[in-house]
Amino acid sequence: MSQLSVRSLSKSYAGRIVLDDIRLDAGPGERLGLVGENGVGKSTLLRLIAGVEHPDAGEVHLSGSLGYLSQEPDLPVGGTIAEAVDAALAEFRSLEAAMRKLEERMSAGDTDVLTEYGDLMAEYERRDGWSADARAARALAGLGLAEIPPTWALEQLSGGQRARLALALALVRAPDILVLDEPTNHLDDDALAYLETTLREHHGVVVAASHDRAFLDAVCTSILDLDPTLRVEPDGTPIIGPARYTGAYTDYLEGKAAARVRWEQAHAAWNDEMNLARAATRTTARQVGHTNRARRDNDKFQPHFFGQKVDAAVARRVRDAENRVKQLEKRKVLKPPRLLRLDTTLDQPARGGVLISAREIDVPGRISFAALDVSGDTRLLVTGPNGAGKSSLLAVLAGALEPVGGAVMHSRGLRIGWLPQAGAFPDPGISALAVYAAGRSGPPDEYRSDLSALGLLPAWQFDTPVGRLSVGQQRRLALARLLTARPQVLLLDEPTNHLSLGLVEELEEAVGVSRLPVVLVTHDRWARRRWAGDVLHLDSGVRTPSTSKARRGE
Repeated sequence: MSQLSVRSLSKSYAGRIVLDDIRLDAGPGERLGLVGENGVGKSTLLRLIAGVEHPDAGEVHLSGSLGYLSQEPDLPVGGTIAEAVDAALAEFRSLEAAMRKLEERMSAGDTDVLTEYGDLMAEYERRDGWSADARAARALAGLGLAEIPPTWALEQLSGGQRARLALALALVRAPDILVLDEPTNHLDDDALAYLETTLREHHGVVVAASHDRAFLDAVCTSILDLDPTLRVEPDGTPIIGPARYTGAYTDYLEGKAAARVRWEQAHAAWNDEMNLARAATRTTARQVGHTNRARRDNDKFQPHFFGQKVDAAVARRVRDAENRVKQLEKRKVLKPPRLLRLDTTLDQPARGGVLISAREIDVPGRISFAALDVSGDTRLLVTGPNGAGKSSLLAVLAGALEPVGGAVMHSRGLRIGWLPQAGAFPDPGISALAVYAAGRSGPPDEYRSDLSALGLLPAWQFDTPVGRLSVGQQRRLALARLLTARPQVLLLDEPTNHLSLGLVEELEEAVGVSRLPVVLVTHDRWARRRWAGDVLHLDSGVRTPSTSKARRGE
């Protein structure tokens, strides 16, 4: 039995359609992951399911209790941590109090309340009310909040602590339907492991939007991709819209690739059939005649008779061909959207020798180390806790951060592709196209086709002031700038942040197959597990790099 049912859900803002005819069902034990490009409507769908917003059309049917976690922590105004936890447990306290009253009435011989009591007990047991207090303690500990005094006011918490507390409270409530928007934000590896275990043990429905591929692979039983995909209805009508894939993220990648191939094949087949049908209306249908048939003597009616038959045949075949064209137009298979391909852009000629050499580097309070070289064959993953100096290390190597002590030397004419973690643009008022073209000869309009060819931004955003772009769009623009420089060494600081999963996969593939040396900083567990190069670990206390060889799967 479905606990969650969505039927023909549609939503638009200011005339722009965000969601159109969304349908899904989920029953107990199902954990559905939402993926898709930035702005495709993942958060909107979650808000509609949670009832925070109302659809323009369609319906949402829920069976049981619902818990919703937005990206922005929704905590009570005022109060302490302990009071917030008590509020999360209030539902169980109410259930317990109601059952006690019914028990008193049953003890007095009132049997009319047996059904009501059974319903309350079933809900209490389904949501594991017996261990609600222990669950609260586990959630606070598992999400790294156990060391914070429960008497702390909520206003004392940092942004990350508030996000983790909001997640803990959602888990404490153990609702039948758990709706989570980017629940892995602000979590370290231990907290992520706790969250994944808790969600796998959840008996109800989980619907989660996430950019964390490792999380999606560890938790989800199915993936709903809101990006357009071709599916064919039973009557043969092609529909382009969201698609659901059974299994975890690994299964989704395989299914998505297979669906793309089917879409390309279907478009090619439709295109071929349409070309033949159109040609038939122009030529084939009119290739009917009897001009080679010999005329008999005194056969005066023959030209007129056969002329009528030819005209009728031509008309019939033209009509059939035109009808075929109309049928094909009704079942048009659009061309699949262009896939981003970065490998040729990054495939620059390899340079040998030492390209970047850093010695006796000291940036007080941020990073210090004795020596580090980046050569033509360097493939280096930099790890370490927050505050260990990973971003500072890349900034020093890029020449963007001047050390107080030591020196950094770059090979002559070296083009460095540095992607900082936060790419602030100096003038938020200039257009995205002007930012892309900055430093290149000629007016920005000359580079419109170049930016379009990268596929990182839609053409309608080229003239948008960069300050009005979303964080994800700004990230794409920074990546476009990096590619324009045709770099010979890559220094990438959290390159997967704010990018869609499809773009992340393409970027990783491009970096993986290129011959460029790369130094990478990332918290992305999926990327770290697949890394096959060296690993440099920075300790927050010592700040002295130690290098080891990575093994796949670690």
